[in-house]
Amino acid sequence: VAPIHAVDDMAMCTSAMMGVAHQPLRSAPRTSRFTPAPARPRLTRFTTVAMAAPDFLIKKLESSERTHKELTFRLADPDVASDAKEFQKLSKALGELTGVVDMYARYKECQVEEADAREMVKDAAGDAEMEAMAKEEIAALKGEMEELEDKMTIALLPKDPLDDKNIMLEIRAGTGGDEAGIWAGDLWRMYQRYAQSKGWSATILSSNTADFGGYKEIVVEINGDGVYSELKWEAGVHRVQRVPATESQGRVQTSTATVAVMPEVDEVEVKIDDKDIEISTARSGGAGGQNVNKVETAIDLLHKPTGIRVFCTEERTQLKNRIRAFQILRAKLFEIQLEEQQQEIAGRRKAQVGSGARSEKIRTYNWKDSRVSDHRLGQNFPLDNFIGGDIGPAIGGCQAMEQQEKLEELNAEMTV
Repeated sequence: VAPIHAVDDMAMCTSAMMGVAHQPLRSAPRTSRFTPAPARPRLTRFTTVAMAAPDFLIKKLESSERTHKELTFRLADPDVASDAKEFQKLSKALGELTGVVDMYARYKECQVEEADAREMVKDAAGDAEMEAMAKEEIAALKGEMEELEDKMTIALLPKDPLDDKNIMLEIRAGTGGDEAGIWAGDLWRMYQRYAQSKGWSATILSSNTADFGGYKEIVVEINGDGVYSELKWEAGVHRVQRVPATESQGRVQTSTATVAVMPEVDEVEVKIDDKDIEISTARSGGAGGQNVNKVETAIDLLHKPTGIRVFCTEERTQLKNRIRAFQILRAKLFEIQLEEQQQEIAGRRKAQVGSGARSEKIRTYNWKDSRVSDHRLGQNFPLDNFIGGDIGPAIGGCQAMEQQEKLEELNAEMTV
């Protein structure tokens, strides 16, 4: 059996059972014997990952196969089929395992075909053409197996159980006075355009407009497939260097805005004690008809233990604003819990890319040089495209770096 990188398939299965959405990976197409395999893109080899004993990974992959069969069997159970929630959970878990199981099946086929081709080389008995064809087949099969190793390694890396969550996106003006508020508004429009390109829905839950445009603070709910898995990389300090619209002398000013990305949680995940809450009402004001101006529809909510204050005015009724306010509070409290867990983990290993700490300066947007510099990646991006919502390349870079870090962690665990 050819060696493969070792991974923890049980972690993958666990995350699958938690309902985390992962991209399905298809097995490579099977080629007929002695027919050159079609050209296909090669993945970057992760040479930092130690090679494990074959039986170690085979054991893990066979465990995935058994879990896949068990899930298939359970989905055929009438009791499960009648429970929509359970059926959906198991179906998602099955789908997440199907890709790696299919790849492993193809990998085993390649091993058998390679052994057959080697026998053909021995049996060629001076037939140069047959020997050349067999060797060509061996080379193609080796390349396919290497590619499958890479794909299976990535597929079985531990997944973030929060990746499938919707989010609360909070943007706050930082240093820079009026320009910071304008900058916060620019960031919101950038994310709004990106959300539209992804087919996500974005709803403003709470906002406090700045005097010269933009926002002092804005909280937005973004719903869609894999929202947290992408936008979690946006958490941190975003710095802008440009001549503000409010600057009469033409001087370049540096301003900042902070972005917080909070996974949406329900009441089961975060408990809020009524005695810790102080609620008051106020008139919303602004657009929305006479009702919001004459009736106290706005909700001012204070969580006394943490000092978190949520002022929600966007909805037209007090009840809806109250629901929204508690929704934002739960997300903020969950973010605090998450940061405490991450700090504990960071104490035992090096800090991860994009930890999301608000003190982390993740990007600088330079108007003079028309570039965006991502400090985590050490890469620059065209400013106009980026501010227009084309932030996908930077997000993809962070995701790739996280995968590499997980592979390095796996390597460290295997060499202990």
